[in-house]
Amino acid sequence: MNRPLSRTATFAALSTVSLAVAPSVWGTITSFLAVATAGALVTTGPVFEALSTAVDEKDGRLRTLISFALTGAALAALIVAVELPKPVYVTAMVTLGFGDLGRRIFEAVRPVPILATAGFVFVGGAAGIGGQLLLNAFSGAVGHGPTILFLAASAAFLGALLRSVLVARNDPLVLGFLTVLLWLLAALAGDITWTAVLVGLGVSFLFGSLSIALETASIPGMLTGVFLSLLAVVLGGYGWFVLLIAFFGIGGLSTKFRYDEKVSRGVAEPNEGARGTGNVLGNSLAALFALLLYAAHAQLPVPGIVFVYAFAGSVATALADTLSSEIGGLYDRPRLVTTLSRVEPGTDGAVTWQGELAGAGGATIIGLLAWLVLPISGIGVVLVVLAGLVGMTVDSLAGATIEGEHVGNQAVNFIATSAGGCAGAILALF
Repeated sequence: MNRPLSRTATFAALSTVSLAVAPSVWGTITSFLAVATAGALVTTGPVFEALSTAVDEKDGRLRTLISFALTGAALAALIVAVELPKPVYVTAMVTLGFGDLGRRIFEAVRPVPILATAGFVFVGGAAGIGGQLLLNAFSGAVGHGPTILFLAASAAFLGALLRSVLVARNDPLVLGFLTVLLWLLAALAGDITWTAVLVGLGVSFLFGSLSIALETASIPGMLTGVFLSLLAVVLGGYGWFVLLIAFFGIGGLSTKFRYDEKVSRGVAEPNEGARGTGNVLGNSLAALFALLLYAAHAQLPVPGIVFVYAFAGSVATALADTLSSEIGGLYDRPRLVTTLSRVEPGTDGAVTWQGELAGAGGATIIGLLAWLVLPISGIGVVLVVLAGLVGMTVDSLAGATIEGEHVGNQAVNFIATSAGGCAGAILALF
């Protein structure tokens, strides 16, 4: 066993200490603190060489081991302090520990990024399921099968995503994010069904496979889309997924449309048109917020239908903006939206009539789909289209006024989709 693999196996074994919360939370905290203390005392020798990373060797201490153990202790303390659910804690710990091990194993077989990601997802997901089952066995509890699978799958996708976009061994940050997000999902999951979870996983894997095969998303972008798709099916329903996949599919293909010509004009998306996490989240984060609020609407003084329109409006904005940019960028003589003066193609805030028409078409597609698959009336199609046009216009205005050195394209996309979602919610109220 090579050194990185053996070190990762040690961390995977250490993550199983989290299972001790079944008989004793304080015992778990003490165990992790003992590991951290022992790690602080080891600065040389074979144990240091076996467990140290490149950063550890530079610092002269097992900083990675210490931070992992201290994070395990701190998160266990939240079980006592704020009633963090034990299944959430165990799932986060073992998914990250064994997910990293799966990634290393797959890398050792064949060093291909997508295979390494698959290793994290499958091994980490299996560990998340096993950890919850063992926790239930040790504590005498009876778990809800679909919820166990949903939490484990969510942890696997989220863990792989966080590992791909954050510092490779920044365990406190990754574990902290993972635990908080899983806690939120556990609170919103309710009595989910096997059908919803299994269908959600099936369509998510299909979406991920197609996005990689068609090269419409990078690996982090694919993971983001897969996770959002799973949430859409489980927390919203199949109709929510239809809208989301329509945006990803049509938007991704429009990016590839006449791509070489866009490159020559200087208006092409980088990375061969494969959209990354920032781009996917910029276009989808507002929709995710609407989805989560819909899942929690029983505890809110707002009708659930408002969040349905907010979701549809944000997705309509995302597709309208994407088609407006990808189609409009192919035409000459664009004008700045604020002054209507002619500018060079690719200028932030520049629009063409062809792009505006394509954007309106994208909003209309989402409006019609929403009418078919969501509880939206015929007049609701018009409201969704209007919300999409509002968001698309906000995107152009923001691009012309604030986008630049301090505000990037992803932030502008989020502002626009949020505006479209808010427009949809407001229109639904009236």
